[in-house]
Amino acid sequence: MSFALTDEQLMIQTMAREFSRDVVAPTAAERDRTCEFPVENLKKMAELGFMGMMVPFEYKGSGADTVSYVLALSEIAYSCASTAVVMSVHNSIVCESIYRLGTEDQKERYLKPLAAGDIIGAFAMTEPHAGSDPVRQSTTAVRDGNYYILNGTKRFITSGKNAGLTIVTAVTDKTKRHKGISAFLVKKDTPGFSAGNLEDKMGLRASDTTDLIFDDCRIPAEDLLGEEGDGFKIAMQALDGGRIGIAAQSVGVAQAALDAAVDYAKIREQFGQPISKFQGLRWMIADMAVEIEAARQLMLSAAEMKDRGEKYTAQASMAKLFASEMVNRVTTKALQIHGGYGFIKEYPVERFFRDARVFTIYEGTSEIQRVVISNHILKDKRSP
Repeated sequence: MSFALTDEQLMIQTMAREFSRDVVAPTAAERDRTCEFPVENLKKMAELGFMGMMVPFEYKGSGADTVSYVLALSEIAYSCASTAVVMSVHNSIVCESIYRLGTEDQKERYLKPLAAGDIIGAFAMTEPHAGSDPVRQSTTAVRDGNYYILNGTKRFITSGKNAGLTIVTAVTDKTKRHKGISAFLVKKDTPGFSAGNLEDKMGLRASDTTDLIFDDCRIPAEDLLGEEGDGFKIAMQALDGGRIGIAAQSVGVAQAALDAAVDYAKIREQFGQPISKFQGLRWMIADMAVEIEAARQLMLSAAEMKDRGEKYTAQASMAKLFASEMVNRVTTKALQIHGGYGFIKEYPVERFFRDARVFTIYEGTSEIQRVVISNHILKDKRSP
């Protein structure tokens, strides 16, 4: 690794690795089967400081940098991608957005319990007819005295059922397009707010994904995040950090798939020798390792840029694009190395393969990442 990690970063990585292997991994396959939300593991992660990693100590966070965060997230994803996606949305999008733009009152009431892991955070922007094009969203928020009244439906919301607090985007002025979108902090028990049915997903099955329904849901005006019209900007800034998180998840799952493939190749014998002796398979393993390392470097580069306070939107999209497509290639090869055994649930590569598939889709598809990257490159080329 070309990045010189600090002693603190290495300590956090080691702690996360040990916790992941010892606590998260043993029940990951069972949670995948039962779709059980990892409540107890998340509580234990909170005790280790993993649920408020980049939040300062004064708000009950760990005060860690982004590099430490993505190292820890990768280690959790190595054992259970479902647990990692909950950790990622909670940290990268919810906690960061409230810390960056929340009022002191909002930080006291919401950020502290989030960072302490007392409640889980969710982020709701996607709708049935508004995914990659958030300007098309139809959820509305109408001012009514000291309240906003929310109406609409959000779709594919990670942790939607189990979240204690959700950041919700809604249209406050449709004449202003993206500048007419605002963001609100909505508590789980708010009247008029409910979660729909759990989606029956291909992968990430222990992470709940639901519709969120708002039916004349009254939100106190003091729970507007930022100013009216800031919702689109809040979402885009949050997704920059979230995309580094998806790169980290991708690296973790890919590393687990590679390790499983290597272990299997050493013990599986064909034609009188371990299949790890065959050149074609050895080259597959070499290619997998190279791709994982390249993705890891992109992830760390984007994280370091964020820590230095530099603009990192394009780098976050590059890391997300490459890593999410990489993990799909790597898990496919890992499954192939397992042969028929890779197709049955007794072996973890089957789960890795399913979990990896969504990484090119959520928090901006690969196609959207290419739009973001090319826009930055072409804009830079025109600059003096």
